[in-house]
Amino acid sequence: MMVRGIRGATTVERNEETEILQAAAELLQEIVARNGIRTEEIASVWVTSTHDLTAAFPAKAIRQMPGWELVPVMCSLEIPVEPSLPKCIRVMAHVNTDKKQDEIRHVYLNNAVSLRPDIAKAGTSS
Repeated sequence: MMVRGIRGATTVERNEETEILQAAAELLQEIVARNGIRTEEIASVWVTSTHDLTAAFPAKAIRQMPGWELVPVMCSLEIPVEPSLPKCIRVMAHVNTDKKQDEIRHVYLNNAVSLRPDIAKAGTSS
């Protein structure tokens, strides 16, 4: 068994707590679903958001998900490189798995699809 990183990103339309929390939860739920992960297989989750999202910590949504209370979650600011995708939440989930690197399904939702068009072309993202 190895620890693999699973990447994901999404965007929101507004800097509002409810929208940020819903988007973060949706992203992580999609990562879990596409990769067939059980919560106890997750070693940790790192969440970043762009500087224009100040209404909520996206990691809060993950900590509130049933069964996720014991998963270590960290939240920080994304490096503000121009031009960066605005109102963006990124996730790196570290997962204990027997899957090979090419079996991992990274997830990009909403406007974040533009971050990894190579993955979108491969059919592993939406």
